[in-house]
Amino acid sequence: MTIVAPRERADEIVARNHVTISGAATGRPMMFGHGYGTSQNMWRLVAPQFADDHRVVLFDHVGSGDSDQGAYDRSKYDSLYGYADDLLEIAHALDLHDIVFVGHSVSSMIGCLAAIAEPELFSALVLVGPSPRYINDAEYVGGFEAADVDALLDSLDANYLGWASAMAPVFMGNAERPELTAELNDSFAKARPEVARQFARVTFLSDVRGELGKVTTPTLIVQSTDDIVAPVVVGEYLQGEIAGSRLVVLEADGHYVHLSNPGKLSDTIRSFLP
Repeated sequence: MTIVAPRERADEIVARNHVTISGAATGRPMMFGHGYGTSQNMWRLVAPQFADDHRVVLFDHVGSGDSDQGAYDRSKYDSLYGYADDLLEIAHALDLHDIVFVGHSVSSMIGCLAAIAEPELFSALVLVGPSPRYINDAEYVGGFEAADVDALLDSLDANYLGWASAMAPVFMGNAERPELTAELNDSFAKARPEVARQFARVTFLSDVRGELGKVTTPTLIVQSTDDIVAPVVVGEYLQGEIAGSRLVVLEADGHYVHLSNPGKLSDTIRSFLP
């Protein structure tokens, strides 16, 4: 039986997550999830490319962007499951089915958890710069040593704006395009420091490797050739763990290919969709 949220409750969910809808009203829904420290605005160069034949749904994770900051609950959002629950609530509030979910970075894993919980809602997952675990572990290469992540989180705690200014160029790459780094730094700087600190811990200390084998939704994994946050080896690991998944490695720099190479990413997603 399809679960549809009552109208009043649906309106609350839409407002809480600052849900915006555009595109073809009767088209297949396409949801875009943003990464840490950013908002739905990061998808502005990609999402419109699908508006002619999809119902495009954008949202902000609670605590990010223009979401309802008063709805942030430290206990709920102390794991990625809290964010996955929100994603499913949005889907039910809007009565969405046959969803193509496109997630960047941590939203990739949030999308996987949602699709595992209710696979009947999803027709495809597109994971852009995903990582199931950022910290190296035995034979697993995530890209960071535990001490590096500890130092990153300590720096964030000590001086969030200073951390944002220092890390934005590292995460963005594309040194020849300083406007991209400036945009990312501005996005980081707009976040509430107390939320940013907790979301950073939830993101960089997450480990959902044990869940990947439960993903049954057709999945596209998109990695950049030069991404310090999610190196290609992580994409190769994901491909091995998610049955039937497809890996595409784009010749691109940095973790934000949807900003630096939106046309290339859009074409890659389009080629995957039936």
